[in-house]
Amino acid sequence: MRRTTFALAAVAVLPLALAGCTEKSSSEASAEDIAVTATDTTCEVGSAEGTTGNSTFQITNNGSKVTEFYVYGEGDRVMGEVENIGPGLTRQLIVALPDPGTYQTACKAGMVGDGIRADFVVTGDAVRQADENGLLTEAATGYKRYVVSQVDALQETTASFVAAVKSGDIESAKAQFPITRSYYERIEPVAESFPDDLDPRIDLREPDVEPGAEWTGFHRIEKDLWTQGLQPDTNAMADQLQADIAELAEKVKADDFTIDPIQVAGGAQGLLDEVAKTKISGEEDFFSHTDLWDFQANVDGSQAAVAAVRPIIDQNDAELGTAIDARFAELDAELAKYRSGDGFVFYDTVTEPQRQELSNKIDALSAEVSQVQGVVAGQ
Repeated sequence: MRRTTFALAAVAVLPLALAGCTEKSSSEASAEDIAVTATDTTCEVGSAEGTTGNSTFQITNNGSKVTEFYVYGEGDRVMGEVENIGPGLTRQLIVALPDPGTYQTACKAGMVGDGIRADFVVTGDAVRQADENGLLTEAATGYKRYVVSQVDALQETTASFVAAVKSGDIESAKAQFPITRSYYERIEPVAESFPDDLDPRIDLREPDVEPGAEWTGFHRIEKDLWTQGLQPDTNAMADQLQADIAELAEKVKADDFTIDPIQVAGGAQGLLDEVAKTKISGEEDFFSHTDLWDFQANVDGSQAAVAAVRPIIDQNDAELGTAIDARFAELDAELAKYRSGDGFVFYDTVTEPQRQELSNKIDALSAEVSQVQGVVAGQ
């Protein structure tokens, strides 16, 4: 029988730090769920405490802006998040908090800033998930290999991209920009899980830069290459990007870096949310219009995450795996229409009806992938 539990999450790196989300009717909510009511200026969390294991939040956005909800661990490590909660919508976030301690919840109206925060105290004994047949360990190990391979390629292509920028070879830098970013886009949920604003330093868009803050990363250099010309600090921005990518590589390759397969499953959905949030609209690569490279990379990353947990899906819900395969194939075929040589056409040449068709395919895929985390978590 097909499962109907829907889930969404960003990849996190602490054991069992899972997250899930979906639009969910009140009839599906459990009495144990924690209600969260968000507005543009408030974040009311129904309980300030929980016990080790799974905590389920039902987030309702009563504001006028799209919002996000996060649960943070020590050092602002992302334990779980749900993005793109539109006005009037309710979405679910399941977060497994295996260790006792003080965490923080946060609502982010407009999806910017540190959010409206409150402590969330977890008590009880530490909890770890059993792995009787070894499939969870196999999934985690396989996905970590994938992440490391992408980071290796990201470091290599970033070095070449930075060299082109610093030498003033604008055409070469432009050609390398979307290729380099593809390696980052495939594993972005991993980067987002680290504290110290690592992902914003690498990938923040100009509209999301807070007043007075320094804007660094891919999109700052993108603006220099396509719009305003190389600036006095462009080389410094290129060096900073390379340093930040090196920091990401160091964190990913650290001996204590672990990935739980439940977050892998959530990351598959999180990457599709990235497409729906900024790629379809053309907001992501506003200056270069190379959004379709990112679009494909997010889809590739989602597919790799699903593949890592596929043995678990096949064991628990083989029909779901078949349906996901079909939806990925349909989306890949749709994206293939916009191929040009080794890349894609620029996104400003894609019409609104064509963008809508791409959006429809993403929605169909998301409807299937949103079930993966629940299946992997055994919910």
